[in-house]
Amino acid sequence: MTHFLIRLTLVCFVSISAFGEPDSAVDARAIKIIDDMERIYRGESSRAEMTMKVQTPQYERTMKMSSVSRGEEKSFIRLLSPKKDRGISTLKLDEEMWNYFPKINKVIKVPPSMMMGSWMGSDFTNDDLVKQTSLTEEYDLALEETEDTWRITLTPKAQTVTVWGKIDYVVDRNLMIPLAQNYYDDRGEMIRSLAFMEPKEFSGKLLPSRLEMIPLKKEGHKTVIIYETLEFDPADGTEEAFTLRNLKSRF
Repeated sequence: MTHFLIRLTLVCFVSISAFGEPDSAVDARAIKIIDDMERIYRGESSRAEMTMKVQTPQYERTMKMSSVSRGEEKSFIRLLSPKKDRGISTLKLDEEMWNYFPKINKVIKVPPSMMMGSWMGSDFTNDDLVKQTSLTEEYDLALEETEDTWRITLTPKAQTVTVWGKIDYVVDRNLMIPLAQNYYDDRGEMIRSLAFMEPKEFSGKLLPSRLEMIPLKKEGHKTVIIYETLEFDPADGTEEAFTLRNLKSRF
């Protein structure tokens, strides 16, 4: 989840820089902005402690979890509570993903056919954790400006493989943080909305501390992720964290 939030922030900045400039200037400015944003928003790796709340009309479920990520390619997430789920873990390497279930002591690789399935029973999908499409290359961009926000609309190019007809990003121009991410089908109907809320300083960097995903076709459903802590370049963000051996390790 950490890399997902940071990647969105970086994409917004790169997208905004591309309007109203010649192609060569766009390339140079995009590279500079990526470098600048990586220095501000991302170290080599990051570590987070989070609470995830899944709400449905039938039940509510709360999970505590920890995550370690390295760049956009590697992430490791482990459930800490409730007790019955403690130790369930997810490892992502590039576009591959594995889940470990300690009760049966088994590692299961997530097949491509299951990428749009729910991650840990939430309204986030496996694809949300894995997808690494370069939005500025795979989508056509359009910009709307207000005094306080930028709205960047991304429409997939003909060759882009996606289930979405378009994606909207809303960015706070003053705080330079994302506010919302909206997903539409190919008929232009909004299917789900992700809100970024409650900006908080983590290691000297301002980032949203609360994410709310709402699937608009499932009344009464919502998933909330609250970042309790977020540390950049932690001691445990080494390559050893992102292995199948670590996925099965006791803690």
